[in-house]
Amino acid sequence: MFDKFAFKMGPFGLLRSRLGEGRHRLSALARVLAFTVVCAVPFAAQAQQRISFIRDAEIENTIRLYAAPVFRAAGLNPDDISVHIVNDRTLNAFVAGGLNMFFNTGLLLRVETPNQLIGVIAHETGHISGGHLARLPDGVQASWETMVISLLGAAAAAVAGNGNAAMASVMAGQQIAERQFLRYTRTLEASADQAAVTFLDRSQQSSRGLMEFLQVLVDQEMMVVDRQDPYVRSHPISAERVEFVRQWVANSRMSNMPTPPAFVELHKRMRAKLLGYTDPSRALVQYRDGETSREGRYARAFAFYRRGEMPRAIAIADSLLAEAPDDPYFNETRGQFTYESGKPRESLPYYEKAVAALPDNALLRLGLASAMLATEDRSLLAKAIEHLETAQRYESNSGELWRQLSVAYGRDGQLGLSSLAQAEQALVLGRRVDARGFAERAERLLPAGSPHILRVQDIKNAAERLGPQTR
Repeated sequence: MFDKFAFKMGPFGLLRSRLGEGRHRLSALARVLAFTVVCAVPFAAQAQQRISFIRDAEIENTIRLYAAPVFRAAGLNPDDISVHIVNDRTLNAFVAGGLNMFFNTGLLLRVETPNQLIGVIAHETGHISGGHLARLPDGVQASWETMVISLLGAAAAAVAGNGNAAMASVMAGQQIAERQFLRYTRTLEASADQAAVTFLDRSQQSSRGLMEFLQVLVDQEMMVVDRQDPYVRSHPISAERVEFVRQWVANSRMSNMPTPPAFVELHKRMRAKLLGYTDPSRALVQYRDGETSREGRYARAFAFYRRGEMPRAIAIADSLLAEAPDDPYFNETRGQFTYESGKPRESLPYYEKAVAALPDNALLRLGLASAMLATEDRSLLAKAIEHLETAQRYESNSGELWRQLSVAYGRDGQLGLSSLAQAEQALVLGRRVDARGFAERAERLLPAGSPHILRVQDIKNAAERLGPQTR
């Protein structure tokens, strides 16, 4: 249950961090965008595999809540955490491009406790603090960096539309998928383990979850290669690694530290929501009719939503709100379901309540503003623009946010700013020609001496640096 402690110490209070590079529209969970990027890597000619991203405020904030103490223990700034959720059932996680943390939905569904996921986060943080990417051979590093750029570009291009989460797709060669996200040597893996347990002790957390997760990897390694999850192939396991962590757990004073009850509740909700969204049939089997637990009803609500049974989804959302009327994510969910039922005006009170609880959350503000614009009520236009401009201060690399701003400015007659927003969107999506064209149009439409002219010049210069291959 979300008590006052959870609201003060959970993602609602602690995680006022900016949403970093490559992230934009979140909400509950929803649409697929047919945006495709082909990774320009030496093995791109291989058979291709689709990689898609999911955006969700609750899940991303939960992960960043878990990661914050670990990052601080590693001497890193938690506000720099950028979480990306990969819609893939296999077990995988990796860190790339600075502090970008990628988690497969398969891994998030597999880790049974918060401590297990925190152990994974600590291990990946060990790779960051150890500078392991920089120690790769030049050829491998170059290929990896190219793929990461493509992945971040796809994540930044995700468009939510009317959905509560955005998904973007990027095409990557199967060889990339197999080597997915770095073949660290066993030496680097052992080094990351050592750093992980140190960070966990410093943050007064148990390493027991990391030990449990390593055992999952041991079980995976016993499988034939074709059935192994990518995490096993990219993070080679060894008896020495497992024994080291076991010994650490046996001797550390932190090994029996309890998990905060709020973390346990957040974890149940995260996994239930993901299960309902990614595998509705399984969710409805696991959580049967008559389910009374919050996480079980949450899973069923999203399962019915995914199956298009909106009245049943809304009825469950109402039951959750009846118990926790101030919960921002339950309000967001109810707003989403109402919005997608073709009733944007009726969705506004729910979105407004979510934003009131988490005013610094860019994606919740984006959801509210999108619903306001969907009503086509001009009396709401100024407020929608205000929410979008506030959201932009926290998350500027959002193609959807800039698109909505362009629409709002255009309806308000601010054509110069509308063109500037279109230029920003094109730049985020890597469309060089479009970015420059919209920037030049904004330059013609904005009044002389406008403070926005400097940004126009920045966009034109940035567009030139993108290179001639991008439209």
